[in-house]
Amino acid sequence: MAHEDTSDGIVEWATVFIPDGEKKYFLSRLDAYLETSEQPKTKHSALLDSIQSVRRATIRELWTDDPEDFPDGPGRTWWEVWLRKRDGRELERLTAYAESNGIRMGKHHLGFGDRTVALVQASAAELGTALNSLDDLAELRRPHDVASMISLDSAAEQSEWVNDLLERISLAPDNAPAACIIDTGVQVNHPLFAGSLHTDDAHAIDAAWSPDDRTGHGTEMAGLALFGDLGEMLVSTLPVVLNHKLESVKFLPDPTSASAHDKDLYGAVTARAVDRPEIQAPDRRRVFSIATTARRITSATNAKNQDPGKPTSWSAAIDAMAAGRSIDDTDPKFTYLDPDIRAPRRLFVVSAGNIRNLEPADDHLSRSDVEPVEDPAQAWNSITVGAFTNMDDMSGTHPAFTGYTPVAPRGELSPSSRTSVVFDSKKWPVKPDVVAEGGNYALSPEQTSLDTPDNLALLTTRRHHPGQGAFTTTRDTSAATAQVASIAANIMARYPNFWPETVRALVVHSAQWTGPMLANLEAENLRESRAKLLRRYGMGVPDLVRATNSAADSLTLVAQSTIRPFEHEDGKGAEGRVREMNLHDLPWPNEVLEGLGDTEVKMRVTLSYFIEPNPSNRGWTGRYQYPSHGLRFAVKRASESTDEFRKRINKRARANDEKILSSTSDSPQWFFGSNQQQSAGSLHTDIWTGTAADLASRGVLAVYPVSGWWKHNKRLNRSDPGVPYALLVSIETPGVDTDIWTPVYQQIVSTIEIEA
Repeated sequence: MAHEDTSDGIVEWATVFIPDGEKKYFLSRLDAYLETSEQPKTKHSALLDSIQSVRRATIRELWTDDPEDFPDGPGRTWWEVWLRKRDGRELERLTAYAESNGIRMGKHHLGFGDRTVALVQASAAELGTALNSLDDLAELRRPHDVASMISLDSAAEQSEWVNDLLERISLAPDNAPAACIIDTGVQVNHPLFAGSLHTDDAHAIDAAWSPDDRTGHGTEMAGLALFGDLGEMLVSTLPVVLNHKLESVKFLPDPTSASAHDKDLYGAVTARAVDRPEIQAPDRRRVFSIATTARRITSATNAKNQDPGKPTSWSAAIDAMAAGRSIDDTDPKFTYLDPDIRAPRRLFVVSAGNIRNLEPADDHLSRSDVEPVEDPAQAWNSITVGAFTNMDDMSGTHPAFTGYTPVAPRGELSPSSRTSVVFDSKKWPVKPDVVAEGGNYALSPEQTSLDTPDNLALLTTRRHHPGQGAFTTTRDTSAATAQVASIAANIMARYPNFWPETVRALVVHSAQWTGPMLANLEAENLRESRAKLLRRYGMGVPDLVRATNSAADSLTLVAQSTIRPFEHEDGKGAEGRVREMNLHDLPWPNEVLEGLGDTEVKMRVTLSYFIEPNPSNRGWTGRYQYPSHGLRFAVKRASESTDEFRKRINKRARANDEKILSSTSDSPQWFFGSNQQQSAGSLHTDIWTGTAADLASRGVLAVYPVSGWWKHNKRLNRSDPGVPYALLVSIETPGVDTDIWTPVYQQIVSTIEIEA
């Protein structure tokens, strides 16, 4: 017993223990007493008379997920209802209650141990009244096992889910960008693609092929690229606003076809696939999603000796097309068309590839570290996507998987995801760039086998025929790739003037490491060790909200510019020299930062550009022989003036650039330092941590060129038009109640000096 002094007098609180299954009786007796003021008093009347109100056991107290996730709005939402097994009629009573109150239930349930789990669509208030009628409610959760339950539904039952979702969808406008699925084709007449995928936008690279999906993989990818994980969307009651559309190109033959591609032709085949939608809708902006890979390395134990990061005709074709070059799609060799034939620069999102022969005895992180990404995931200009997982809940899984345990802990790399840890870090890029949800695997109780239960997978669209369901589950890096393509297409819709280089930068810049990833990274004191983990996780998990919005305590500055890397003097031979560098004087919130003094803040910098591959594959063995050029960034030191900074970087850029060290190596405040800045690739990012006062004087950044084959080839040097790049700079003041966004917003957009 406790009491509290209030303006109305002393209020006493009593905690009453009610055995499981007796809530209904207890509440009914209290209700009867409180509603009858003249009834005879019992020996406990003094206690009951002092009660002015009784706080009933509410559904909030049965909620076992994060309290912040409790759906306490007035509208209906889906709940995972856990019933206490008492007499075997628990589900019957819940169904009867739902029918009498007009509440919708999922058609399937799961039973295990002393619990039965069902899906119920109701408001919090409606479920609250169930406590007066049902003693079976044991706990409530947000739906965790939607994929298992919906995938078990019949076609008729699944159609109810489809119709509910269709009523909530607002389609993207006709001029919206598209996620173009280059895969096995897509089932155009799937009901959830209505209005998002037109028959004119479904193509095949061979006129004799049907563009329809005969295997299912392309349709599964299309669902994720349009909606993301459908499990979350189906159990929501919120409107679904689509900002992009779908396109499809079938570039793989049907399983029954005899016209399978030779892997050496994949570059030309992909070029042909890219042509189809660009001819059909030349003005549409799009992101190309490729979730198909080819194996290059025959033995993981010998991967280093086989140089797994080396470009191929397929990866080079993707790099060339991203940079706006046209290639010969009839030649199995990588061949440029006339340089005067210009094409749009393009954004490709590519799967890292899956480990196909997982073993129960594997240490899954160690296994992933020696399994290199597959072709064409080593492409310099693509967003290469690995898989991680937050799926580790086996509590409501199918009874067949009782006793199974998830292989990957929550927040870690998915067991099948590949990495670039075994790449030569001085020659080849960091891959994957980011990771997204790819599901998990389950280990048997005897630890002798692995399985793929639906509750550890993503729900998506299924290639189906009449009488079949509209949903299925999928996983691995293919699923992760389609989701990142969706993020990229949404960014294109939000910012139609952003270049492909900028969209790529925003995807990577928005990524954050999960708790387990960050713990592994921060446990490494040596930057070289951190760089290896970067080749496992990339920059983490991208987020559309972070990619498209700043906040009061976190802002992102975006600069799009061009630079002419090299020039050749007449009569001076083939060797060129650095032509120019760019200085970005950013609109820094100096007064706010100085006012924060020694408060810890973070600055994140991302530089994204596209290289052109060397047309001679004999030059693909070295870091400066494959790319046309390289760019790096440097940040002004707190102790130097802008003029001193300009002179220092200008001198460095004209020095022997094979030994160039970025200013990130000048300070331990950079998370990766020179290990990241000196690594190969066409995207560079790092995070600086220090005091706000120190950051206040660092608002000038330089972008400068480093060597490439353009510098050594006067005839083919294409520096004159300038090469585009995107520079993103973020400032974060986590945990500090201060507005850094408004002062920047009020300043004039940054100007750029060109240093000849």
